[in-house]
Amino acid sequence: MKAAYLTGLRQVEIREAPVPRLAGPRDVLLRINTVGVCGSDMHYYRQGRIGPQVVEFPHVLGHECAGTILETGGEVRELRVGQRVAVDPLVACGRCDQCRAGRKHTCRDQKFLGNPGQLPGALVEYLALPAECCFPVPDALDDDTVAVVEPLSIGLYAAQMAQLAPGARVGIVGSGPIGLCTLLALRALGPVTIYVTDLLDERLAVARACGADWTGNPRSEDVVAAVQRLAPLGLDAVFECAGEQTALDQGAQLLEPGGELLVIGIPELDRVSFDINLLRRNELRVLNVRRQNECVAPAIELIASGRVDVRPLLTHHFRLEETPQAYDLVSARRDGVLKAMIRIAPER
Repeated sequence: MKAAYLTGLRQVEIREAPVPRLAGPRDVLLRINTVGVCGSDMHYYRQGRIGPQVVEFPHVLGHECAGTILETGGEVRELRVGQRVAVDPLVACGRCDQCRAGRKHTCRDQKFLGNPGQLPGALVEYLALPAECCFPVPDALDDDTVAVVEPLSIGLYAAQMAQLAPGARVGIVGSGPIGLCTLLALRALGPVTIYVTDLLDERLAVARACGADWTGNPRSEDVVAAVQRLAPLGLDAVFECAGEQTALDQGAQLLEPGGELLVIGIPELDRVSFDINLLRRNELRVLNVRRQNECVAPAIELIASGRVDVRPLLTHHFRLEETPQAYDLVSARRDGVLKAMIRIAPER
């Protein structure tokens, strides 16, 4: 089969790879249909690492994917050959204290698609996974939409973590794909006022189309002052989706006393800092968001019911052999790219 390998920093090659086999009776074999390029992929592409997770080249990336089941293990009863599925890219051990406590996303022995030393990524023609990672989707959903279930489930988990009351005032700092997925989830969950910032005006335009009540670009205005004029008491919660020090600072400044900063973005640096006087005097809470925590099925339902429309995020489309161009485009944030989708299987 063909696979897209990261062979060095900013280097992607299409190579042949062996077709995987089922490793156990609860595994399924998928034909991968579509893969979305994630911002976390860019860390490996540009730096070769996220924190202590360091790539050993060559390595296959990709974890936002839609697939079709080709084969099932002998103990799989809930899935059938020919079903199209969304994928939760996390494989949890199911035995540790975290898994037993309902926190598979912080499993002590977890493995994640495309993470170095864990599992190969989804930029392949065929992939074997535990059945528990696969969620059937309605026929009406196209493969690109199904692949975006993964980032939407992260946004949904973050929105649920905030436990916002109706009428809450919310900020989103960074309106890339994760910021927009968080926006869509917040808008679907209840009546809130949402303020969104980003450095790219074209992304702010999409944010407005997805339901943002106000948008601002820090390059052209003082967004903290602008939001404070509209919400002088401050915001109840801010979702930091950029992974940048300036975004973390901006998010903290926007909060009301007792407010909550939810950190979703992944910084390229190993350490970030906060104005401890601001956090201490206003008793601000900082909460990290780790993956999707059982939100894949609810995310599918949000899309299938029509409460969420992810299509505005789907800006660019490529074939598997064009993966190098897709990665280069997303890394440079050119041409208004939000979500680049890589088609692997033939069109349905």
